[in-house]
Amino acid sequence: MIKNVRPKKSLGQHFLTDQPTARAIADTVDACPGLPLLEVGPGMGVLTKYLAAKGRALKVVEVDRESVAYLREHFPALGDAIVEADFLRLPLSELFGGQPFVLTGNYPYNISSQIFFKLLENRSLIPCCTGMVQREVALRLASPPGSRAYGVLSVFVQAWYDVRYLFTVEPGVFNPPPKVRSAVVRLERSGRQRLGCDEALFARVVKGVFQQRRKMMRNPLRTLLAQLDGSGSARDHSAFLARPELTRRPEQLSVDEFVALTNDVQRELGR
Repeated sequence: MIKNVRPKKSLGQHFLTDQPTARAIADTVDACPGLPLLEVGPGMGVLTKYLAAKGRALKVVEVDRESVAYLREHFPALGDAIVEADFLRLPLSELFGGQPFVLTGNYPYNISSQIFFKLLENRSLIPCCTGMVQREVALRLASPPGSRAYGVLSVFVQAWYDVRYLFTVEPGVFNPPPKVRSAVVRLERSGRQRLGCDEALFARVVKGVFQQRRKMMRNPLRTLLAQLDGSGSARDHSAFLARPELTRRPEQLSVDEFVALTNDVQRELGR
């Protein structure tokens, strides 16, 4: 009999120990009925137990060998649905034969932001995502324009998903207790199928202006335009940069306004 798994700091493991909290997290998938479930970082299966009771196809992805051994012993019915792998390197299209699924889990703190960037890369497969992250990350995901927490991750995720901050989780329900509070969120794909601009340029614009988030956008845009022009260019963008709307700070812009700004930048570049 394998004893309890030792939490590993290197993997960002904080094992949830409170059963009512685990049940509440599992119940967040009920908003997305009928789809298979993929749990990331199941650890010792406190959440897995309640997800398995949903009666849906379920797979769990765990990189920690000790946790995998524990899961195979305590959840033998899962069999091959216990996938020993690094989620960030996993080809998600192969998991359920190309069928869409719900992503969920008590996400490892050290890769939580990377998980959401992978979600965006696979958004056609993942119409719904729920789970627990650091409260700081949850606020970044859910905060509207104008909020101090609103940033690059907010814009990228909200471009494709409607985000709801569901509830806060205190440190005392984990082993070991994290130094921060946690929160549970739910993301559901919005009706947006296309951004309405060059997506690669959109990413450059959003990342570029948020590098100086407290400054007026004309400052980081001046740098970005010079980079996009290429070395040796002597193009004058002063008229574009003098536009009154560029006196705003990036954290004040909605997704739609970033789309419009991207199209304006593209026109300015003459692309």
